[in-house]
Amino acid sequence: MATQLLFYKNARPVTVKAHGDLSVRGTDGYGFASKVNSVPLTAIEFAAAAGHYPIVFAGTEEKVMPTVVLGVKDHENFFVGEDGAWKAQAYVPAFVRRYPFVFSTDKENNNFILNIDEGYSGCNRDGSGERLFDSDGNQTIYLQNILRFLQEYQGQFRRTEAYCKRLMDLGLLQPMQAQFNLADGERRSLSGFMSVNREKLRDIDDETLRQMFDTDELECTYLHLHSMRHFQTMLTQFANADPQAAAPADDDDAPEKAELESEDT
Repeated sequence: MATQLLFYKNARPVTVKAHGDLSVRGTDGYGFASKVNSVPLTAIEFAAAAGHYPIVFAGTEEKVMPTVVLGVKDHENFFVGEDGAWKAQAYVPAFVRRYPFVFSTDKENNNFILNIDEGYSGCNRDGSGERLFDSDGNQTIYLQNILRFLQEYQGQFRRTEAYCKRLMDLGLLQPMQAQFNLADGERRSLSGFMSVNREKLRDIDDETLRQMFDTDELECTYLHLHSMRHFQTMLTQFANADPQAAAPADDDDAPEKAELESEDT
């Protein structure tokens, strides 16, 4: 399946034959995402997400995508509580909100196929929640709204791919790692992500800069850079302290510090 699944366990194409009597009800909120420390993000979400999370770029030498960092350890999400609620009224990424539904592509990559995670605890055949199809086998309004949401998401995903390609073509991305120094002397690091190099951004020619301004790509870039301050907030959460009391990363008196370093240095 041509998609990142993460918390999807048993995604299957939605059909009348297989799901004609299936209903979907809300269960434990976002408990399904409690073991992921990052999820993909589309460019249109930068403005909402930058106020809560570090936005970084992750992928390969050929392709990268924006990602929000949700925790500093594997299988750790600071933003999902034990009750399954998303903490602190923070923005919930669309990648998470679309669950248990997801698009895949056919073998020719020409058509999108709607899938549902049959392993989702809210899936049932006792009529509890929202039906996918009515008694005549027609799509319900609920299913139509799901399809519309995922179609919009896929359109934003494609536009985000174009934005990331521009960053790569301009050579703006650099490998980074976050170093976490805890008050008890423990040192942790988070790597495998990239960020925009500020110096290279300043060297962009006027024509390209104008193009990025017109497409909102420049705004997304500055939102990304601004969001990196949240690594310090995440350290405070890691230490089980009040996020509002997080010390600035450049405060030399802070016992706990989060530092960003280029992996090229």
